[in-house]
Formats: sequence, C-alpha cells, structure tokens
Amino acid sequence: MTHPGFRPIKIFTPSDASAGNTNAQNLTVKEVVARLPGERFHVTMLQCSGHPDPRLAARPNTRLVKWRKHGNTVRLLRHCLLPPPDIYFFPRRGPLDRFFFEARDRMSLRTALVTYIVMEMDATTGTGLIARSIIEGDVVVGNSNYVSETIRRMFRVHAPVIHDGIDPHYFFPPEQRPSKPAPVVLYAGSFQSRKRVEIVIEQAARLPHLQFRLAGKGETEFSCRELAAQRCCQNISFLGHLSPQQLGNEMRRADIFFFPSIQEGNPQVLLQAAACGLPSIAMELYRSDYVIDGRTAFLARSDSDLAPSLDRLLRDEALRRSFAVAAVSHAGNFDWDEIAQQWAAIFEEAAARRRAILQQKAS
Repeated sequence: MTHPGFRPIKIFTPSDASAGNTNAQNLTVKEVVARLPGERFHVTMLQCSGHPDPRLAARPNTRLVKWRKHGNTVRLLRHCLLPPPDIYFFPRRGPLDRFFFEARDRMSLRTALVTYIVMEMDATTGTGLIARSIIEGDVVVGNSNYVSETIRRMFRVHAPVIHDGIDPHYFFPPEQRPSKPAPVVLYAGSFQSRKRVEIVIEQAARLPHLQFRLAGKGETEFSCRELAAQRCCQNISFLGHLSPQQLGNEMRRADIFFFPSIQEGNPQVLLQAAACGLPSIAMELYRSDYVIDGRTAFLARSDSDLAPSLDRLLRDEALRRSFAVAAVSHAGNFDWDEIAQQWAAIFEEAAARRRAILQQKAS
C-alpha cells in the first residue's frame, strides 16, 4: 500500500519489450518488469519491432518507446535526462549507454546505475563500458555464483547473485517422453564461435544412427551447415530460430541436451532444459547454477570428457530418467515471481543509496 504523496521509482532500461525478441537478456528484463508492482515502479523500455509483450503493453506505469530508423540515441537520451530516471537498469555497450555514463558523471545525475552482469569477467569480457558499469555501478548484480566471484576477483566489487527464472508456460516436463528408435540429441543456442556448434556436428558424424537437432541462428551457421555436408551428416536437422513455445516442445521431444559452449554466464537454456526434464552435457568452465554435476547433468572438465559423457547417457536409459527427475526438481528453485521481488528490493536500495551519495556531496 502506498501513502499520499508517494512517487513511484522511475526505471529506464535499454532493453527491448518486443514480444518476438527472445535474446536471453531481453527475456530477463521482460519477465522482471512484467512482475514489478505498477504502483511502485514506472518503467521505460524500448520497442524495437512488431508488437510488444502483451504483459508490458497492459502494465500500468509503463512507457514503451518505439525504435525508429534514425535518431534513436538522441531521442532515448532525452528519456534519461528530461527528467532523469531514478534507475538506469542493465547497461549494455551501445552509444546510448556511453552518452548516459558521460552525462551522469558530468551532471551528477540523481540516477542510480544498476548493473547486471551475465558473463564471467576476465581480461576479454571485463573491458570498456562493461568494466565502467561495474566500477561506477551503485549496485552490481551477477547472474550466478561464479559470475559474481569473477566480478569480485577482477574488480573488488561485491556483487549479490540474482538468478534468472523459468517460465512454466513453455518449459515443463512431458507426461511421458515419446519412445523412438534411438535417443534424440538437442542443441539450442546462438551459432557463435564460443558456442562451438561444430563439436555437436562432430558427434553427429560419430553417431550416425542418432538424430541431432540444432536450434538457433548466428554467424557460424553457414560454416556449420558446410561442415555437416562435408561429414555427410544426414542425421542433423537445422531448426533455425525457435520461439520459447517451440523450444519447449523440442526439449520435451529430445532425450539429451548437448551444450559445448566455453564462454557463458549462467545460460538460461540449461535451466530451460532442466525444467523440461532433459539431462544435459555442458562444460564445467562457467559452473552454471542451473545444473548439478552427476545428478542432473555431466559437466565436462575438458573436451575429451564430452564424448564419453554422451555415450554414458545414451546407453543408460535409467540414468537419463534419474537425471530428468532431479533436473525438474532443481529447476523448481528458480521462480520468476520470487526473483522479481529480489529485483524490486535492489531497485529500492539503489535509489536510496544514490540519494544518500548526492546529499552527502551537497552538504
């Protein structure tokens, strides 16, 4: 309940409210904003294409700024300055973020910076505007325990952990996994060098009696298709970009989720697979909190572990069932409603902290 004269906290985020944008970072923001109490938080977001997420379109105290062909940075900067919001949430690496940082510094804006880091920080990732957003952030949050550990190690900045959640409308286990002549192996994610989809294709070439289904698009897709053709892989299906509903359906039809990416934060796709009761094979490097090694997934310490882990799950149906049950149970720990409450507390804390800093400077 709000008291007379209460003013909602104003949040600006350079995130896309479009319904069709399934980028992991934008999905996170949409899920959080949709659950923030409208009477306590006024939120301004972008709308880059198509129709907005219907939950955001119907949410009170929400402004969606449509993306245009030209002049977006200047137009959006006005929303950050006239008047400045209380919170700038989830800065990225774009020109708008750069201009905002400069304006905030030179004009001593009242705007608190809430930084969300979704990638492990190292000499490659922790540079430029990302580094600045950590150093200058009023509150810095990591999306996994390991990501927060890398922030502390590299920048000596305390970063509480807030995980992403799972949407049970799309990601849930099947009543019974469909029987088929041989297990189906699924990869889902973008096609980028760090994702190493080529390793999935090599496994498909090694195991021609299995079906491998690859969901996603990206810069390495053409070379991956060429590699599949060179290796005569008739057992690979390239599925292209999938909506959350389509991805959930694919996960419920598959038997193993194979994800050899080497540079991540806490990939949502591992949580989505877990919620669908899908045993996973991934790399141990980024220590995802969404899987438990040996209980819901196998985490490979090196590339030499990938094929043996896959073979073990393929030949042991009882183990796959055991992993599936444990994965669904573990996924239940990541509830968007509870996570949105954590973000609401962070926003209130950041706004109060920024006000205190500016009052101290003025006195």
